[in-house]
Amino acid sequence: MSTLINAGFAGFTDSDFDAMTVPGLEGRMEAIIHQVRPKLERLGSELAPYLAELCAEPMYPHVAKHARRSVNPPNDTWVAWSRHPRGYKAHPHFQIGLWSTHLFIQFAIIYESGNKTVFAERAADELDSIRAAIPASFVWSKDHMLPDGVPHAELSAESMTEWLARLRTVKAAEITCGLHIKRGDERLQDPDSLLRTAEDTFRRLLPLYKLSF
Repeated sequence: MSTLINAGFAGFTDSDFDAMTVPGLEGRMEAIIHQVRPKLERLGSELAPYLAELCAEPMYPHVAKHARRSVNPPNDTWVAWSRHPRGYKAHPHFQIGLWSTHLFIQFAIIYESGNKTVFAERAADELDSIRAAIPASFVWSKDHMLPDGVPHAELSAESMTEWLARLRTVKAAEITCGLHIKRGDERLQDPDSLLRTAEDTFRRLLPLYKLSF
C-alpha cells in the first residue's frame, strides 16, 4: 500500500498539477500512478463516509484508471463516488480531480448515464430553486473532457433550459457543476481545509444529485 495512503491525505502541490503535462502516454501515466493516484485513493476513502451520510446511501469511491488509452495521455484524472460499487460512469456521481490548471469538485451526469432524462426533466421543473441554491462561483459544463465551463452567475435561465433540453434529447449530452480551485490556492496544500471545502461543495451540490433519481 502506498506510504501516502498510510500517512493520510497530504493535499496537492504544484508537482501534482505538473504531472498532467508530462509528455507522452507512458510518462504521464507513470506520473499519475505514482504521484497523483495515491492521493486520489486517499481522498476516496476519506470522503466516502461523509458522502454516504449526506446522500443517505452507501457511496463507493472509484479512481480513474484510464485503461482504454493507447496513444493520447489523459489531460485530467479524478476520483468519483457513486451509489454503485462496480462503477460510476453510468450513474450520477460526485468527483474530485485535477487538470494542469485547477482542481475540480463537482457533480456529474455524463453521456453514459441512464438517469439523464430523469435529471433533465426534474431540473427543468426546479430551475428557479437550482438557480437560487447553486453558488455564483460554481462552474457548469456540457463536456467533462474540457477544462473550462460557464460560471453559474453567467449562465442565464434561458441557457440552462437549453442545456437541460439537450441533456434530455441528445445521446452524447452531459452536464457537470461544481467548484474550480486554481493551482496555487493555499487550500490545496492544507488537507483539512481542502476536505472541509470538498464537504461543503458536495453539500451544496446535493440538490442536483437528488434530482437524478
